[in-house]
Amino acid sequence: MADSSFDIVSKVDRQEVDNALNQAAKEISQRYDFKGVGASIGWSGERIEIRANAEERAKAVLDIFQSKLIKRGISLKALDAGEPQASGKEYKLGCSLKEGISQEDAKKVAKLIRDEGPKGVKAQVQGDELRVSSKSRDSLQEVQRLIKERDFDFAVQFVNYR
Repeated sequence: MADSSFDIVSKVDRQEVDNALNQAAKEISQRYDFKGVGASIGWSGERIEIRANAEERAKAVLDIFQSKLIKRGISLKALDAGEPQASGKEYKLGCSLKEGISQEDAKKVAKLIRDEGPKGVKAQVQGDELRVSSKSRDSLQEVQRLIKERDFDFAVQFVNYR
């Protein structure tokens, strides 16, 4: 019988991020406490840029955006938000999305699977993802449970479960 496998990846659904961004922009335009403060959120190339006339307002816009991401099922570990920077009369806050698992993070996960996972499970790094294979599907589900219990500093998803 062939080995069963799945991939551990760190990807973000751009459409869901765009939907969360549009929801946040709509809420900012409608909320009374954001009237006349020049608060806005939008794409700036590959980054998300938040603008406001005060540092606290920029952080409040970021908080709204984060709540919209959570409602759409996107982990906040995928969002890399900077600190508000003064730019003339307004504050700008840049956010970027982290995708892919770095080599050292992939090695940490593979070592965790080798050390604490069930016997007979193999993990191999393939670019910015990790392929986990085993003859037993139960072992693969145990590995998924083990990885979900750990708190990594990047978002993880399981795809291509065969």
